[in-house]
Amino acid sequence: MNAVTWDQRERIMALLSAASSDPTVRAVVITATGKGFCAGADLRGSPDTGGERVAGDVARMIRQGAQRFIASVMDCEKPVIAAVNGTAAGIGAHLALACDLVLASESAKFIEVFVRRGLVPDGGGAYLLPRLIGPQRAKELMFFGDSVPAAEAERLGLVNRVVPAADLEKTARAWAERLAQGPTRAIAMTKQLVNASLDVDRTTAFAAEATAQEINMTTRDANEGVASFVERRSPSYEGR
Repeated sequence: MNAVTWDQRERIMALLSAASSDPTVRAVVITATGKGFCAGADLRGSPDTGGERVAGDVARMIRQGAQRFIASVMDCEKPVIAAVNGTAAGIGAHLALACDLVLASESAKFIEVFVRRGLVPDGGGAYLLPRLIGPQRAKELMFFGDSVPAAEAERLGLVNRVVPAADLEKTARAWAERLAQGPTRAIAMTKQLVNASLDVDRTTAFAAEATAQEINMTTRDANEGVASFVERRSPSYEGR
């Protein structure tokens, strides 16, 4: 069920960081093999710190582990698609919901499993869910820990689209290829603006938008987009 180990988490974060700095990478897809997307964290793969646990150790582990993991998706400078092929539970659900676009197979389900273990949701769950579906719905999912089938997740607004399992990979690839043909830097700045807009006032959001457009107009793709409009042809973006 793809419970994510410490090593796997670090590897995924490294790949996302590399994708941000590599101009040849134009889009990212996160998916899984087998019948599950991610069943949560597998703490058996964590490094052994040794010694007695003291106050602050757990908070530090969460900051440096689950929160860094989710932030690496949100901060990636390329659009990130989740292709959820099965159960996404705990940090696995938050991994999917942190992505920019979420595709789910008809067999997928999302579970805020923390309450079942007597735990507080970590890995950004209490940040992500209210922004996606509102505080009351978020509390319902987190208080009860019920399994949310793909169709219900789509109705709530947790996912963009539900597709048959046989079409998941094909649809994710088609979306990624479409994004990869777009103006990559403009998409990156759009992602940053949208993510930041949820936490700032209108004045700050408007200032950030104007600054982003100022920077974006220095890119090759912006020049190409304007030129193609004037010349009445389809644009050919390079991601630069």
